[in-house]
Amino acid sequence: MKNRLIQAYKQAPWRVQVQWIGLFLLGLVLIASVAGVYLSISAQAATSGRKIQSLGNRINDVNNEIAVLTTRYAVAQSTEKMRTRAEDLGFVLIDPQTAVYLEVPGYDPDASLVLAPPRTNIISERPIVQSTYRLSLWDWFTEHIWQITDNTNEEGLLP
Repeated sequence: MKNRLIQAYKQAPWRVQVQWIGLFLLGLVLIASVAGVYLSISAQAATSGRKIQSLGNRINDVNNEIAVLTTRYAVAQSTEKMRTRAEDLGFVLIDPQTAVYLEVPGYDPDASLVLAPPRTNIISERPIVQSTYRLSLWDWFTEHIWQITDNTNEEGLLP
């Protein structure tokens, strides 16, 4: 009697095999999906890293170009170049003893000269994170879901 009862509830061997194969395939699908998500995130991180490197190289190139242009500008404004250009334009040196000086009303030569501060390249050291990424899932849940339940009236309906 006991054998008949166990046999009555025992499944066919092919059904047990199908269940094991199904469980195995389910595990395989789960592992493949986790691996796919991991690869996707890794690819996005690698792409972002390459973009950052490219932008860093571009910044270095622009800084080098600024340095070259500053050097050219300094050479163009050197004393010898300016004297040569002035002579080419017809200017001549005069004797300071024979020069005529004009008094300009309101001009104080002894007043301190206030210049603008020198230009500097300021690069923020802290990462720039968009405000949409600063909210955790729990904060979003409490802000959106619990807020709706707080606004319900006595009948359980929204106003």
